[in-house]
Amino acid sequence: STNPAVRHVLEEFQARDGRVRVVARRSTGGISAASNDALTLASGEWVALLDHDDVLRPHALYMVAESIGEHPGTTFVYSDEDKLDEVGQRCEPAFKPDWSPDLLRAWMYPCHLTVIRRSLLDALGGMRVGFEGAQDYDLWLRASERTQAIGHVPEVLYHWRKSSTSTASSTLAKPEGLARSRRALEEHLERRRLE
Repeated sequence: STNPAVRHVLEEFQARDGRVRVVARRSTGGISAASNDALTLASGEWVALLDHDDVLRPHALYMVAESIGEHPGTTFVYSDEDKLDEVGQRCEPAFKPDWSPDLLRAWMYPCHLTVIRRSLLDALGGMRVGFEGAQDYDLWLRASERTQAIGHVPEVLYHWRKSSTSTASSTLAKPEGLARSRRALEEHLERRRLE
């Protein structure tokens, strides 16, 4: 953000909690480049992917950790989710199926909350620049080519905030994301040698 107030808030949080680390990019680069820069600061074995304006359930990370503990070979975990409307009311729950590579090719159903083993994320090269708006879908497709050790926590752990500019309201809110999703899928099918 070019808004100085955002930088001030970030620095305030960094001063309050040593686990919060802030990096400022010299130029904007989109969500993929910003995410990759943030990953250089992260030190954990697992990385959670979530949007800046959304809400986690208080027990979300515990439930994910419990799932990983029960299935230690897991490399990618996702949960069920719902949405928050413009006045903060929960709506549109998404009760997702367990892992299905065929369904993923039709719809980016894992969405949020997503937690990925750091070693897999590094092996994939992080987020690919040029897929902004579809960076998570591209990541899921590429990850599915390397692992089937994907876990599902069948509980709503994530509240995706709806707004007029968010794809939580409509995929048409960001039409460039649709084109990039299609490109990510086409490249995935080519890599997998699928029609």
